[in-house]
Amino acid sequence: MGVALRKLAALPTLGWWLMVVGAVRLGFAWSGFFDARAVRAGGYSNTHVTDVHGRTVGAWTILSSTLCFMCAFNLDNAPLCAATLLSFIYAYGYFVMEYFVYGTTTAASLATLGFFAVPSIVWTAVHWRNTLRQRAAKQP
Repeated sequence: MGVALRKLAALPTLGWWLMVVGAVRLGFAWSGFFDARAVRAGGYSNTHVTDVHGRTVGAWTILSSTLCFMCAFNLDNAPLCAATLLSFIYAYGYFVMEYFVYGTTTAASLATLGFFAVPSIVWTAVHWRNTLRQRAAKQP
């Protein structure tokens, strides 16, 4: 347990942010598995959400939560950072499409999701780019 606590204490700010976002995603995933109404309230307020849809969103979200946790502790792993970055882009892009194209979500839901997604996209992209630069500078 001591090693885990030391790793947690040594996390940079981006790592802490990813832990928070991962925890929020995990909570949303949990609700998707057990209550489709929570998924409707959390993103799809303009459409009917079935139990199957709720569980599908839960599975998708738990995967993205796992990426956040893994990346938080492995910020020097450029491919993992890229996968985490892409998970934010895909997820938020999906909800942007749901709002603008299909009208199944509201502006308020999109803004709430954006509160987590947009800073995560920018911050992870900058970190990933800097990680690649550092690697390139170390290579002969």
